[in-house]
Amino acid sequence: MKNTIKKAISSLTCLALLLTMLSACITANAAVSTNDADILNALDATANHLLSLDSSGSEWAVMGLARAEKIDEQTKASYLVKAEELAKNSTDGKLSATKSTENSKVIIALSSLGIKANDFCGVDLTAPLADLDYVTKQGLSAVVYALIALDTLDYQIPKTNAENPATRENMIEYILSKKLENGGWAFFGTTPDPDMTAMAIQSLAPYYNENSAVKEAVDNALDAMSAIQTADGGLLAWGSVSSESSAQMIAALTSLGINPNTDSRFIKENGGLLDSVMSFSVENGFSHAADGKYNQMATEQCFYALVSYSRLINGKTSLYDMSDLIKSEISYDVNGDGVTDISDCTAIQKISAGIDNDFTAEQIKTADIDGDKVVTVSDATALQKILVAK
Repeated sequence: MKNTIKKAISSLTCLALLLTMLSACITANAAVSTNDADILNALDATANHLLSLDSSGSEWAVMGLARAEKIDEQTKASYLVKAEELAKNSTDGKLSATKSTENSKVIIALSSLGIKANDFCGVDLTAPLADLDYVTKQGLSAVVYALIALDTLDYQIPKTNAENPATRENMIEYILSKKLENGGWAFFGTTPDPDMTAMAIQSLAPYYNENSAVKEAVDNALDAMSAIQTADGGLLAWGSVSSESSAQMIAALTSLGINPNTDSRFIKENGGLLDSVMSFSVENGFSHAADGKYNQMATEQCFYALVSYSRLINGKTSLYDMSDLIKSEISYDVNGDGVTDISDCTAIQKISAGIDNDFTAEQIKTADIDGDKVVTVSDATALQKILVAK
């Protein structure tokens, strides 16, 4: 009799647990009210508006339109005129004496157009980012955007005479050193800020699966952001919810390959991140706050967040992973000058003979044309055959 009662109680407990889990699942799914058709319609409408404005003055609008594959030739040409003027007026590639983000955002925009920024109008716009002291003058956000910019087309960091040369490793270390004990990052203070946290995650996304420290920091940050998400799906910062915070977190999640419309951590009682962004939708774009007034910055950020989501659900590379724009022969660019030619064969010969020890690990990896894990003259011969066949 006791065994029968125990079995019955056990069965009822299991049933209750199953019903609780099922209820939670149903609640989570029901909470997401924005469907993909609504999102894509908003994306198209915003793209058309940005094109009508001649948004070539904004790198973020250009990048969003390019990654949405909706940019027109006029907008592209207008932006290139602006970028060319900036490059020609630069000092050793620096677009600003103190703000490295000026270089980073132009690199991002050019890369989104499939144009290599390390040889643009004869100027290497990536060169200033090789000086970590210059990059860190603006603090954490500048390092974040420098790393994003360099990873768009997997640029090799140029050689520099700077006292503190930048590497991807020390940029990552710098970003990790700024993480908060309670998870996430902030522009200042000890309270996690959703915008800064999301931007940091975007920069660290390419390293998430290969660096345990990055994975731990990002996972903790995601938990922290989930904890401050409101019942309506927005992210609370400084006592209010803005469209940009939700937009940045959408870009962060999608950069990790996470669908914000299905991840239970970011679906609350009355909605998720995409619901939050869409609640700020106004004619031709988005508002910053719940006042319903069109805001250009909010529109640009919400637009490229929707683009990032669209790219995820359509199986494309993430927003800042622009490797889809690189022609295959660029992978043989051993000396890092943005083209593949006979000089790369010479570089391979130098590596194989140990003549020049200044080649980076990236360059040595690229020099292994035949993929046998060893750089020899046979790799130079293999590249020569590829060049002849072009």
